[in-house]
Amino acid sequence: MILDLEKFLAAERPRWKELEFQLTRIESDGNRQVPLAEIRRFHYLYERASSDLAKITTFAAEPETRRYLEALVSRAYAEIHETRERAHRFAPIHWFLVTFPRVFRRHLQAFLATVFITLAGVGFGAFATAFDPDSRRVTMPFGHDQTTPSDRVQREVSSGGAAGGGSVGFSTQLMTHNTQVSILTMALGMTCGVGTLISLFYNGVILGAIGFDYIQDGQGRFLAGWLLPHGSIEIPAILIAGQAGLVLGVTILGRGAAVPLRARLRAVTPDLVTLIGGVAILLIWAGLVEGLFSQYHEPMLPYSVKIAFGLVELTALVWFLTWFGRRRDQRETNGS
Repeated sequence: MILDLEKFLAAERPRWKELEFQLTRIESDGNRQVPLAEIRRFHYLYERASSDLAKITTFAAEPETRRYLEALVSRAYAEIHETRERAHRFAPIHWFLVTFPRVFRRHLQAFLATVFITLAGVGFGAFATAFDPDSRRVTMPFGHDQTTPSDRVQREVSSGGAAGGGSVGFSTQLMTHNTQVSILTMALGMTCGVGTLISLFYNGVILGAIGFDYIQDGQGRFLAGWLLPHGSIEIPAILIAGQAGLVLGVTILGRGAAVPLRARLRAVTPDLVTLIGGVAILLIWAGLVEGLFSQYHEPMLPYSVKIAFGLVELTALVWFLTWFGRRRDQRETNGS
């Protein structure tokens, strides 16, 4: 398509000025209630300016105009994707019950990717343990490679059912460790998501290797009673941390957007903070359960009770992430 540059600039410049005027109003008063018609007009002007930027990029003779449009589109992009809720008084209960599940659903594809890569790691870990028992020295940390599952179960039973530290101090240690792992998993998104994927895969390898080892040794019921109470929350929390890491990685890659990296990071930062904050809350609960509940076994605490408790937790978590805050989602969809 041949573009008449002078005619194009004369026709489009008024719209750019209108967009710049609206941006100035929004940036000067972030708490102003913007009418729906103005929001729609703003979004139209943003899309029009983005299209104009793509067209004018081919003209080397217009560097100043191109830089002006790039800055304008970047500002508009940041305003569209920025949350203004932080300008109001922070409401932690509303944030956790409404904002957190909504942000989780907004990036559901990234979460499904974390589930897929973790399951791939689980399969690899189980396969390695089945066909190369010596691999347990690499795939089983925390001393699991030094003993058989039957020996450990026997030791738990002979100790009266209390497994090494049902205490608040132990719970705090677990919370701190798991939170550090989750933050690292998200931070590895700075490697364009590659580090996050490796971390998730390796965690899956550990889970698959240990799980297969216990099931093969006839200790599947003990394993379920040991892992489900805290793992039904802890494992999804680490997956959500991986979700945040992938969102960060995709943002850095840019997906072909003509928006500077700083603007993209500014737009996605509220979602990343919400996801990792929600992960921290989930891990606090998981740490308490692991330190004060999971570490007790039969005869002190029946496996059936622990398994049922874990399944109830998992069901509640799925329901929470799927449905909480959905009314507001629907209102915003209908309003747009």
